[in-house]
Amino acid sequence: QVFTFNAVEIKVQPSVKVKNGDPMSIICHADISKSTEFQLEHNFTIFKDHKPVFMTVSDKGDAWYEIPMAKSSDTGDYKCTVKADKKIKWSNSVSVWVTGMTKPILTADKKDVLEGDVVKLRCELPEEEPPLHFCFRKIKTNSTPKQTCQHEPYRNFSVMEFSVEEGDNILQFDCFGRRNVNFDWDTSEFSNKTLITVREPFIKPTLITTPSSNVTEGDQIQFECSTAVVRMRDIEIILQKNKTILKSVQDKKFLKYSTVATLEHSGEYLCKVEQGRASKTTKLNVVVSELFPKPTLAVSMTKLDENKELALSCNINGFRRANFSILRKNSNGDIPLKSAKTLTMRVSVNDTGSYTCKAEVKGIVKESKPVRINVYAPVSKPTLSVVGGLPEVVLGKPLQLICHSVMGTPPKTFTFYKGNEAKKTVINDTYATFLDENIRLNDKRGYKCDARNNHSSGMKTSDILNVTVIVPVRDASLGSVPYGEVEDGSETAFLCSVKEGSWPILFQFFRKTDRDVLLYERSEHADRVLWHKKTMKRQDTGTYFCVASNRANVDVRSRPITISVILAAWKKGLIAALVLITVAGAGALGLWWVLRKKKKGK
Repeated sequence: QVFTFNAVEIKVQPSVKVKNGDPMSIICHADISKSTEFQLEHNFTIFKDHKPVFMTVSDKGDAWYEIPMAKSSDTGDYKCTVKADKKIKWSNSVSVWVTGMTKPILTADKKDVLEGDVVKLRCELPEEEPPLHFCFRKIKTNSTPKQTCQHEPYRNFSVMEFSVEEGDNILQFDCFGRRNVNFDWDTSEFSNKTLITVREPFIKPTLITTPSSNVTEGDQIQFECSTAVVRMRDIEIILQKNKTILKSVQDKKFLKYSTVATLEHSGEYLCKVEQGRASKTTKLNVVVSELFPKPTLAVSMTKLDENKELALSCNINGFRRANFSILRKNSNGDIPLKSAKTLTMRVSVNDTGSYTCKAEVKGIVKESKPVRINVYAPVSKPTLSVVGGLPEVVLGKPLQLICHSVMGTPPKTFTFYKGNEAKKTVINDTYATFLDENIRLNDKRGYKCDARNNHSSGMKTSDILNVTVIVPVRDASLGSVPYGEVEDGSETAFLCSVKEGSWPILFQFFRKTDRDVLLYERSEHADRVLWHKKTMKRQDTGTYFCVASNRANVDVRSRPITISVILAAWKKGLIAALVLITVAGAGALGLWWVLRKKKKGK
């Protein structure tokens, strides 16, 4: 009994795309070849999305998986296996799409609510499998439904809360579901509609003013806001203007607020009633007419010298009868100067500041714009000096000057002069600096500065500052007499000179060894210096150089010279004579010895 699988096939009837609720059959067919005709049991298993959904044993070549009413949850990939004896064969996969979804069921936790309450809705698709997408619709009369959606990856229902707002008298809700199939949306029909009846917890508030909404400055104005409520608990009434809360009451049906009207009270007022999540508002526009314009402060002058007389006068255009006062502004509070329309005072520097005046009529106080008064003390004679010390500068280096005026009211204007030419003007409180970056040898050396402010006395000028220009030392050279070879014990003169440089110049003589040894130094108001070394010794042989410097603090080093100390002539003669005497003595001694030997031989 030999057999073999030719093929295993899976089919869908009536088609792979079935409407929701229609019958559907999944057929697994085995094509088998046998050596002889014998009975063979087949084990059929049908899978949906890799999970077994149907199993049967049959000696026939087909197995039928009947689905009387297809649902969207039956959508998926189907395949089957057939096992006979020890052999098994898989079919190919087929995709089935059940179009359409069952109608969802919508329920609400309450049917009668107050404005501000919350309604909890539940939309369910009991015959569908997640993941699902639920959409709730809030339907009001004569308005477009508001739709809110929510994804549910693990359950076939969704719960959502809706706030009942002001004006929601009769509400209807419904919902629908969606699922994603093969990158396309499958949408259910709308659920049953749920009707919600809404009652007002309180009526829209009324806002009135007395005597009216058009008043004049100084009048007493009263606001009254009221409402009617179903229950008094947790009711709150708030009066606002430009988002500023003026007054509020709780657990009461009305609010009263009164004040003296000013121009600032013109504008829109808002009465708001709140209870829980419910809120209702009423607006009222109030116009306050001006009783009198703001006063103006007139002054005799805004800039004046100390000890001068200043006159101030407070006025109201077209209005004479008022209570006036003149004040000086201060960060810690205004300082009253006089309760009168005019004020005359002799000023000092300490009186510099801002002044204002106030006018009062019927309890309404208005203030003028502040006027700035500046009182000036004359500047003191400025002093001009070089930043860093002495009145001198190295040729080619920048020169920084500072002009300082101790006394006088700032701001002060400083002007720098080189010779009689103005170079720079600076405005500062007490001092100013000037940088002369191009110092030349033939420049004018006289500098001065002047200082002035708004005092009528005018400017003050400093004394002339004469600045010395220091020329750095250049091209140092060293020579000696004699030059090169010097006899031991003789005198040698060393001359160190420079081509240019401001006096005094410091000359230093060195002998070069492992470290330079200073032999002699002298400061001279000259461009050269001569150093006499009285006695030269053999150990003075070596290399010599000199260094020249001045207040420019630039050391200039000469080229080195070499001095060789040799023996003096008389010392050479003495050594030669001693050598000859020694040689003669040795010859005489030798002759004597030879003669003596001859005598003994005879």
